Amino acid sequence: MTNSLRPHGYERSPLPPVQESPPRDRTRQPAPERAAPPAAPAGQRPKQRDPFFDNAKYLAIVLVAMGHSWEPLTDGSRAAEALYMTVYAFHMPAFILISGYFSRSFDMRPDRLKRLITGVAVPYLLFEVAYTFFKRWADDDPTYDFSLLDPWYLTWFLIALFVWRMTTPIWKLIRWPVPVALAVATLASVSPDIGDDLDLQRVLQFLPFFVIGLHLKPEHFQRLRRREVRLLAVPAFLCAVAVAYWAGPRMNSAWFYHRDSVQELGAPPWTGPVMTLALFGCSAVLVIGFLAWVPRRQTWFTALGAGTLYGYLLHGFLAKGSRFWGWFDEYRWLHTPLGAIVVSVIAAAVVTALCTPPVQRLFRWAMEPRMAWAFVKDPAEQARRRSGAGAATG
Repeated sequence: MTNSLRPHGYERSPLPPVQESPPRDRTRQPAPERAAPPAAPAGQRPKQRDPFFDNAKYLAIVLVAMGHSWEPLTDGSRAAEALYMTVYAFHMPAFILISGYFSRSFDMRPDRLKRLITGVAVPYLLFEVAYTFFKRWADDDPTYDFSLLDPWYLTWFLIALFVWRMTTPIWKLIRWPVPVALAVATLASVSPDIGDDLDLQRVLQFLPFFVIGLHLKPEHFQRLRRREVRLLAVPAFLCAVAVAYWAGPRMNSAWFYHRDSVQELGAPPWTGPVMTLALFGCSAVLVIGFLAWVPRRQTWFTALGAGTLYGYLLHGFLAKGSRFWGWFDEYRWLHTPLGAIVVSVIAAAVVTALCTPPVQRLFRWAMEPRMAWAFVKDPAEQARRRSGAGAATG
């Protein structure tokens, strides 16, 4: 009998001569079969990451970085402004929708609260401090003050994610969550008294996309695989770029930031509901089109989807530094079509590098600290672990 564990081409030693077996004792009972090792409990099996969502997160974060690199070009190029407005209409809504989808199981269980603190609250605190010192040095602004209530630049997303997840049980409880979230966003758009604390305008105006993500199911994403959805996405994006090209000189792109009320944008109050619903509809269509074209299979960038928060927070230093140091004013050729292409490629390459595993290992202490020393031990969790260990060895 051949040894199946040997590689092909392996020379086997000659077999020993065949020996006759002694007569079988029919009274002997067959040896009991060896028991198979117990299977690991279903709850303890490592979860398989869906490449679709990792691909979507990576592509969305690349668009975020490219959008930041286009901002200095929008004053002198109508085409750059059209692309900028189109990308800003859907890249953060897509990212927020996916964040909501992966927050569906969030509750007030201690282990999930710990992950919320270590994975969101602590990075917010550390990067607020880091960005404060960076601005003081790079922008030559030694008087810039640190403030936990005033997120600077990219850190607004962390505080928004913290608030959204803490309110998840509410959105899973009420009967009409999406209409209610849209009503909250509309009221926020006409409420200038909300102020800048915790960037609540953005928290409330982007809220509908997080709530939609909470209530999506895997079959909803399966429907995006249909050929007609992908085909319809092409004219939708072409139309969006054409409208953005027309609206560029006529519209304030700050509408897409969702960080100001209509009064702060110099618009009459009645435009709040109109623009909120119009931008929501536009963003929803483009998010569907974007997700329809995201690859479902494993690609070379799938593994980078696990490090998108690293790329998001770290690329902000270069994005802001390029303004502080006047690169776009010093190198005027960057404002040419070739320069815009070069800037886009550099932005995509930089954020891709910042999502790689070596960068994740280097900054994991800031992004995903364990901090076991900071929490009391949960008796219920310890009991679950003991019961799981007992079931595995029993």
